[in-house]
Amino acid sequence: MVWINLLSVVIPVVVALMLGIRQKFDLGAWTRTLPHAIGVINTLTSILLIYGFLLIKQGKIEQHKKAMTGAFLLGGLFLVCYVGYHISNQSTKFGGEGFMRYLYFFVLISHIGLSFVVLPLVLRTYYFSWTNQMARHRKMAKIAFPIWLYVSITGVIAYLMIRPYYA
Repeated sequence: MVWINLLSVVIPVVVALMLGIRQKFDLGAWTRTLPHAIGVINTLTSILLIYGFLLIKQGKIEQHKKAMTGAFLLGGLFLVCYVGYHISNQSTKFGGEGFMRYLYFFVLISHIGLSFVVLPLVLRTYYFSWTNQMARHRKMAKIAFPIWLYVSITGVIAYLMIRPYYA
């Protein structure tokens, strides 16, 4: 639990500090493709989350574990890609106007805010499963799952909305 608490604080702090860096590192032009990879990662995560949910409802525990482990690993890959993009590229500005602008920022802000909330929930849920604390796992999953799914889906929506504005 100490590691979970530490990661739950350190990751958001590092990401916030990283976003504040004005001088970006030149990691090459390939990093401009990372937002598209992130969109795919969020899509696959959403699919695995729904699939994992359906599997557990059918009592297919081993397949559920595999699906959720896949979603968990995609979360780690997302973080690596997100950091890689933002330490090497300026943030892309949304160019939409009117209602679409308000909708985009609602989606983005709720996505970012809940991503910080869901991190410790997912880490705990995953930990409880792997340490065979199933009652605690089920209780935490009921909270973590809908937030994680929302974060994954809104990540896809935000990506699709800003995609036309990438250079």
